[in-house]
Amino acid sequence: MSTVDEQWAIEHLEYFISVTRLVDPNSSSTYGRRARPAGGRSTILEAIHTTEQILDRVLPRWRTEIPVDDSNRWQQQHQAAQRAVVQLRDGAEIAARLGDNSPVLSASNLHPWVWEGARSLWQSGHFREAVRAASVKVNAETQNKLHRRDISETDLFKQALSNDPPTGSAHRLRPAGDDGGKTSLSLRRGIMAFAEGCYAGIRNPASHDEGDLDEQAALEQLAALSVLARWVDGAFVVTP
Repeated sequence: MSTVDEQWAIEHLEYFISVTRLVDPNSSSTYGRRARPAGGRSTILEAIHTTEQILDRVLPRWRTEIPVDDSNRWQQQHQAAQRAVVQLRDGAEIAARLGDNSPVLSASNLHPWVWEGARSLWQSGHFREAVRAASVKVNAETQNKLHRRDISETDLFKQALSNDPPTGSAHRLRPAGDDGGKTSLSLRRGIMAFAEGCYAGIRNPASHDEGDLDEQAALEQLAALSVLARWVDGAFVVTP
């Protein structure tokens, strides 16, 4: 997934900020009782979809971190846009000057199976449920690739990566570049073990434990599922 075009995003957000700025036609103040957005409703509606797409990429938790203003429909997005502009303009420099210029892991850059499964729950702050949903999505896509609905999760990966020849509906999954040699056999075994770890150590606790996950821990678990998803997505299927 590509990175954000920062200049384009900033220009769009600044435009949105300008049309949602509160203006009182009867006062020089922007906080008068009759204050209304500077742009008309149709103008704002034309801009809101792209604005929210940008905000979802730059500030994934803006919907939960910035309160809704019941007195003004657009102020949540307005405030989020202001924060996003600062992040886009100054985020890298601030991190560098504060001594934390390490690589950043973005959830939106994880494998699409993982982020598509987790996105809506993640953005609403339900991190444990987001991880669970991502694990379900990876399992479902693996089933689809192998045309198997009779088995799932650990058993699915064990059978898919078995070194035995495919039989009947028991198709095999082979990592990209698999030539049947020693390294390929080792990789099959590693993916099988990794998948078992993901479903025993990530999916099961996400489904059965109470309470939510810390955001960083949840992001790391999504990253693990993304590694598994990329292996599966890049693999080829061997049929009888």
